[in-house]
Amino acid sequence: MTHVENELMTQPECWARAAEQAEGHGAALPAPGERVAVVGCGTSLFMAQAAAALREQSGQGETDAFAASEFPHGRTYDRVVALTRSGTTTEVLELLGRLRGRTRTTAVTADPRTPVMDCADDVVVLDFADERSVVQTRFATTALTLLRAHLGLHSDAVVADAATALKTPLPEGLVDGTQFTFLGRGWTVGLACEAALKMREASLAWTEAYPAMEYRHGPISIATRGTATWMLGDAPDGLAEQVGATGALWVAGALDPLAELVRVQRLAVAVAAVRGLDPDRPRHLTRSVILRQSAQ
Repeated sequence: MTHVENELMTQPECWARAAEQAEGHGAALPAPGERVAVVGCGTSLFMAQAAAALREQSGQGETDAFAASEFPHGRTYDRVVALTRSGTTTEVLELLGRLRGRTRTTAVTADPRTPVMDCADDVVVLDFADERSVVQTRFATTALTLLRAHLGLHSDAVVADAATALKTPLPEGLVDGTQFTFLGRGWTVGLACEAALKMREASLAWTEAYPAMEYRHGPISIATRGTATWMLGDAPDGLAEQVGATGALWVAGALDPLAELVRVQRLAVAVAAVRGLDPDRPRHLTRSVILRQSAQ
């Protein structure tokens, strides 16, 4: 098995452990009523989007999400939470450096031996969810589980759904698809974006992601036989029927949306195998993006 395949299989255990630890990390995570921004790059950005939507929808306080490189320094926040598996991503470290002394910062990371430990005011280390693979799976979902649990939005049923996602066969014919679209609503829009990214990274698949209600506004025009549309969470009324009428395969998200993302991770590995690709060696990618400083 590949590293990414081995790692994605451990997610139920990682989620359970993160949920158990959430209360102990409470002081490092946003308090109710704080104005918060969650930042990240790549996969961590999409987890940030999901976490921000969950927090605001649950009434805990105004919460935004940004790519670390696009943080709006003209805005004021009580706390900025940075998600960074490696703890070495240039844009995240530079942002934390700029915020030091004027905005409280928290980093959620997998490696306690990296520069982020000295850049953030508070650090949560999820080293048990660290990964050898370039393609992120368990760290991203474990970090989001920690934040869900902190918000009181995690349950044992989510872990059970993750276990189901690992053993349930994928829909017949799905791995032979020519194009994959992922849809979400609210906090699952970020998950849909991450699902599309996983497919691109691991299997070089043609993928797209949209808020579900936006799918009718143009993107559905590419749906046809051989394509698939996968809904993470509850679908808008009538959308499944509209997609079915195009001849495309409709995949309904019956499990918790985070567990549905685990199914997509499995699909990415399966499509990579069919196409003769090694998901541990994604094209043009490295485990962390570290930018060289320009010469002065």
